[in-house]
Amino acid sequence: MSSDDSKEVLRGTTLVVYRFLLKSNKPVGTRELQRALNLSSPSVATYHLSKLEDAGLLKREGGGFTVSKFLLENSVKVNRFLVPRFLFYAVFAVAALAVELALMMPTQLTREYVFSVLVTAILAFFCIYETVKTWLRGNL
Repeated sequence: MSSDDSKEVLRGTTLVVYRFLLKSNKPVGTRELQRALNLSSPSVATYHLSKLEDAGLLKREGGGFTVSKFLLENSVKVNRFLVPRFLFYAVFAVAALAVELALMMPTQLTREYVFSVLVTAILAFFCIYETVKTWLRGNL
């Protein structure tokens, strides 16, 4: 199955199951998944696991399932945490703004300095906005 086909599988509850497995560092069984996500029955968990396995995103390992392919483009996996990609841009933009305000302030304000600070502040705002939006939407 191609990468585009695999992305089509990642919707709704199947996406929730995939994200749960990404965060888990050990193989996860059907019943464990059902209990952790409050699914109605083990057969629902099995359905979503087999759907992900058919898409090539999971593999059976040690009596459970583990992720074999990382596909979420809006995030970066750091250990067992999924971090929105925009978080790194937001941290950089806020650091650049802090440096501009603390270290580069001229003795007399110029239009260029004000423009530079304004552009950096707008960049920081939008990066923080996208980070929060991605985190809240759960589209990691």
